[in-house]
Amino acid sequence: MKIGTIGAGRMVEALGGRWVRAGHEVMIGARNPQSAKEVADRIGAAGSGSLSEAAEFGDVVLFGVKKDAVESALEAAGAREGSLSGKVVIDCGNAVNTADFSLMTWEGKSFAEHAEAIATGSRVVKAFNLAAYTVWELDPVSYDGRPLAVPFCGEDAAKKLVEPLITDLGASALDIGDLRQARHLEAMGVVIVKMLFTGHGLNSVFQFIEAAPA
Repeated sequence: MKIGTIGAGRMVEALGGRWVRAGHEVMIGARNPQSAKEVADRIGAAGSGSLSEAAEFGDVVLFGVKKDAVESALEAAGAREGSLSGKVVIDCGNAVNTADFSLMTWEGKSFAEHAEAIATGSRVVKAFNLAAYTVWELDPVSYDGRPLAVPFCGEDAAKKLVEPLITDLGASALDIGDLRQARHLEAMGVVIVKMLFTGHGLNSVFQFIEAAPA
């Protein structure tokens, strides 16, 4: 699969690196060409370029920017003009005000819903926001022999493209519904981020454990 990235931060490097090793073609996109190239070189990506070039490259696009850069990054990628139209965009971000660990929203919308509204014609899937970048570097992504369950949400056909990208990490995909559920994933993200800020290790996660059969 061809995967472009909007952003070149630690989450993008961790997820992109694992996908490269799983056989996917990844292009790193960033505002700073040198930053994009450095990440691409470290993970063995197919290439690097501008945000708009990476958006054009990918059948799936990983959106990995900070909460304050949602609009500016998508605009630089040409999202308002339709550069992401018809594409699946994976949003791995969190909307946490770390001054008081409150949840941020955009006129009642989640981070993911806000991104989809800007990215004309795109289909956003929320995934990977409940763990720090170090978790996605684990190979496989498992705890005590159990694959980490990764909750994800969005439109059904879009989720079918994202599910194998979750299982390629050695994790299991936990479908929790349509994109409205992103609000709840982002609220859970507030709890995780507060835990990490107050001393818990970066590999701390929530894990879904099914009850044993009766």
